[in-house]
Amino acid sequence: MTHLNAASSAFLESLAADLPADSLRQPEPRYLEEPRGRHQGQAAAIALPRSVQEVSSILRHAHHARVPVVPYGGGTGLVGGQVSSEGPLPLLLSLERMKAIRGIYPQENVLIAEAGAILADVQAAAEGANRLFPLSLAAEGTAQIGGNLATNAGGVNVLRYGNTRDLCLGLEAVLPNGEIWNGLTRLRKDNTGYDLRNLLIGSEGTLGVITAAALKLAPRPRHQGTALLVVPSPEAAIDLLALARDLIGEGISAFELIHKQGLQFVTDHLPDIRQPFDTAPEWCVLLDLGLPEGRDPEADLVTLFEQAMERDLVSDGVIAQSLTQSQEIWSLREHIPEANKHVGSIASHDISVPISLIPDFITRAGGALAQLGDMRINCFGHLGDGNLHYNVFPAKGRSRDDYAPLRGEISRVVHDLVADCEGSFSAEHGVGRLKVGELERYGDPVKLAAMRAIKQALDPLGILNPGAVLRAG
Repeated sequence: MTHLNAASSAFLESLAADLPADSLRQPEPRYLEEPRGRHQGQAAAIALPRSVQEVSSILRHAHHARVPVVPYGGGTGLVGGQVSSEGPLPLLLSLERMKAIRGIYPQENVLIAEAGAILADVQAAAEGANRLFPLSLAAEGTAQIGGNLATNAGGVNVLRYGNTRDLCLGLEAVLPNGEIWNGLTRLRKDNTGYDLRNLLIGSEGTLGVITAAALKLAPRPRHQGTALLVVPSPEAAIDLLALARDLIGEGISAFELIHKQGLQFVTDHLPDIRQPFDTAPEWCVLLDLGLPEGRDPEADLVTLFEQAMERDLVSDGVIAQSLTQSQEIWSLREHIPEANKHVGSIASHDISVPISLIPDFITRAGGALAQLGDMRINCFGHLGDGNLHYNVFPAKGRSRDDYAPLRGEISRVVHDLVADCEGSFSAEHGVGRLKVGELERYGDPVKLAAMRAIKQALDPLGILNPGAVLRAG
């Protein structure tokens, strides 16, 4: 077991002497919290570097003194990867001052951003060059691109553009001993050995600290279309996805499955959010199209609706006639997580299942949970890439505290069924500290052994984000 030391006053004094005067301070409470309130962090101080050289200096000092370092992005992660509540008092490392857009290359469809750049600002910079950075998620006004990369964030456009991993060409990063890796290539072909970029992406700050990235851009769609279509079942939704792909091809940007429970939660707790149906349908699908010049998304959606009606795949629907209507439909989808918070879940699950097995999973999971007690299930998410947010709530009139003894069993039932379907207990949120036990239970033992070997090779002292992804010690 590697012995780590707390970030003592002597360590902080030594570190401060090697940094600009305002680089260290006491962390505000917001740095020690996470969105779901499941973890309360601790830290001796927070370091706020302005350059990769300063990040290097911080990690070099921490490595020498064996002081744990917890990298901190926008703080939007949902699995506790950004907060450490156990072990020696760590140093927090925030890259919020490193937020520059270092360069945009429209002809190459590449943008280079520092890790502290807010996702929405990266999107805006791309738009200013008449390009699209397609990563889109609910926390984009707060999340930082370094954190998006460290967690391999997903979002609503994965169906068309892929995860964050698929949107990155190169990285600049600092390894645990303070060495700087200059891998900030804009090349799309660079077949020169092991891929350190993809090793660091998704490692949740346990192998290195990402300081900048070369990001892939895409042409901006000239025409967009949005529809909310009522489907009789998840099976029909999957058939609708196949039909949409046959008719529209790669123009489908998003394909979201929504259950009536989520719509009812919005009605109950966010009544100002406009809903297109007087009565919430059992299931519906939100489609978003992005098409080039010469294509009419409204016409494509009408054709899709007509052919789907002929095949009994849809029974009703709304096709947006304006940008405002499109935004209203998306606002309904994006407010479902907020409505969930008002209700208070017993257990939330970010899962992925092979798309063809999703209907069977939904049926089996609902039946298994019904045997445990009276609960409400809000199943929604990115059907186009197999990612569901399967959240379990108290029965109406009851509190989630009433179900506290069942919380672990509920998650075990859900995750066991996911494993039986050859799915993943973590589709896009990562492992963090919250799901270390699940990784040990469901992870392939050969993969886990390889992960531990990689961690030992790159961070032999275990100073970077100890306890995240892999159990500390």
